[in-house]
Amino acid sequence: MAGMAGDPLEPLIMTVLGELECELVELRRGGSRGRPVFEIRIERLDRQKVTLEDCTRVSRALEARLDVLEGMPEQYVLEVSSPGADRPLRNEQEWRRFVGRHATVTCAVLPGGRQEVEILAVDGEDGAAQALVRDAKGTEYRFPLAAVTQARLAFHWKR
Repeated sequence: MAGMAGDPLEPLIMTVLGELECELVELRRGGSRGRPVFEIRIERLDRQKVTLEDCTRVSRALEARLDVLEGMPEQYVLEVSSPGADRPLRNEQEWRRFVGRHATVTCAVLPGGRQEVEILAVDGEDGAAQALVRDAKGTEYRFPLAAVTQARLAFHWKR
């Protein structure tokens, strides 16, 4: 599955988060070269809800490291938050954790290459896991997680 790998800040961010008993769920970059924006989504290792205090603690720890990092512009924006209702599904463990939930999945096996589906099951072992999903029409599809290029939990406001 596609991930965030390759961002040169990722190892630093993961180290800081590990020290604070959190993990990186998503790292997005935006802004400009002179004023970059770093959007960082975190999760607690104990799987408790991410609180405002957690975000503040992580933000301050990251700022301390980024402020002294060579090549970092003086002005940058750091946004730290929970993964949110539309969190990405990055690995087998997360797919297994969210069985029974709906996700928007990009995968060549699905009609049109992208669909919202219900995750029914995840079978197989390390690196060979397969997802079984069902679309809104009731059609089931099975595909290797390695074939997924992007997946996010789907969120719908209750009416």
